[in-house]
Amino acid sequence: MHYPVILKVLGLLLMVFSLTLLTPVLVASLYQENTHEAFFFSFAITFSIGMLMWLPYSREKGELRTRDGFFITVMFWVELGLVGAIPFVLTDAVHLSFTDAVFESISGLTTTGATVITGLDDLPKSLLYYRQQLQWLGGIGIVVIAVAIMPMLGVGGMQLYRAETPGPIKDNKLTPRITETAKALFFIYVALTAACMLAYWFAGMSAFDALAHSFSTVAIGGFSTHDSSMGFFYDNKAIISICTFFMVASGLNFGLHYYGWVRKSLSQYWRNPEARMYLLMLLAGCLVVSPYLFFTNTYQETDSFFHGIFQLVSIMTTTGFATTNFSSWPTFLPFLLLFLSFFGACAGSTGGGIKVGRMLILAKQGFREIHRLIHPSGVFHIKVRNRNVPERIADAIWAFFGAYLAVYYLMVLLLLASGLDYVTAWSATAAALNNLGPGLGDVALHYGDINNFSKWILCFGMLLGRLEIFTLLVLLNPMFWRR
Repeated sequence: MHYPVILKVLGLLLMVFSLTLLTPVLVASLYQENTHEAFFFSFAITFSIGMLMWLPYSREKGELRTRDGFFITVMFWVELGLVGAIPFVLTDAVHLSFTDAVFESISGLTTTGATVITGLDDLPKSLLYYRQQLQWLGGIGIVVIAVAIMPMLGVGGMQLYRAETPGPIKDNKLTPRITETAKALFFIYVALTAACMLAYWFAGMSAFDALAHSFSTVAIGGFSTHDSSMGFFYDNKAIISICTFFMVASGLNFGLHYYGWVRKSLSQYWRNPEARMYLLMLLAGCLVVSPYLFFTNTYQETDSFFHGIFQLVSIMTTTGFATTNFSSWPTFLPFLLLFLSFFGACAGSTGGGIKVGRMLILAKQGFREIHRLIHPSGVFHIKVRNRNVPERIADAIWAFFGAYLAVYYLMVLLLLASGLDYVTAWSATAAALNNLGPGLGDVALHYGDINNFSKWILCFGMLLGRLEIFTLLVLLNPMFWRR
């Protein structure tokens, strides 16, 4: 482990993040709010910590190894969650405790969208903007952004990229150089955000709401500037439709967006097995949820259509926006939506969950084992797009799936031990680990009323989900620390 280089990189990244704390200062000035000092003081603290970490090792040079990349990624998300909580502690408008502030910060950065704050409609615009900005930065991954815009890091970037980028196959690059890859991803992310913001604005949102909600839509985060979330705009069906479209688009692999832009073609979306399965699952879910809402007289025809499709897309993509309280829907529907959140979005997107690509390979493995039972001497390969999936990848996906379930039920047991009921514990764990946000029971609307122990467990779960289990768990293995 190259600790001097690691501290140099962590300090530099922290100083870069501190600059984003100046943006809410501008928002506070624009709306003449008295939150300037809180955000400026937060900037000063964060920048100073980063400077103290970077300055002693500023002349250190060296190539990062894979282990260094994992350590930097995990430690940066942890320290970012802690310093990101400073504005919530210092701002008088919310009066958050340290635990609640860290919960809100980590929830934003991991694009989970679970909140402990109520009364959003009355909060200062600068604080509302800050919450949305946290999700936007977390969505693309602050480490990938730093690699794209800071080639002066002087260290290898591929290790950071492999540790940060979600998905079952992390070695694939869109362009030959990691910096170019990160720039391509960043450009796509910014372009989608700008398109979403303009669409919201033209549809009738205020400029502030359009910007804020474009951040959380493309990041698949789910934070809103209103307590009623997207339900605040439900009367404007154009806004609801735009939000649905961009949630679906943001749940697709960003690599497909890149190739679609370069090749000026949409055909690769349907040719990609993961994207095809993702779109078909969304369609099938909508064909179940909306008719069920109508035939159970939950809503009239139009409302059944819009509420059903919107909530299905929002929950499965792990965005977490709401037009209504879906936890009060009849019988199995709330549990069906949460079940679909385990599939999540596509690999290479900003979504959470296990990822559709992994589920696709798991399904193919299941069919292969059935075929082997029928033909014990047969040789069957797992293929995706007529290419054999290496056994190492298939084994890794099974290991990931097993670890995911083990961590999930351990968290459920810990939440039950803390005093939560089963529905609340089960759904809160799913919402945290899948980076979803809303749950059922006591966390259907917000997380402010559960105990502090549960909030720390859920913070750990949100980080596990954002870093896809192994990136964080590998640090707990004694072998990782051996020379």
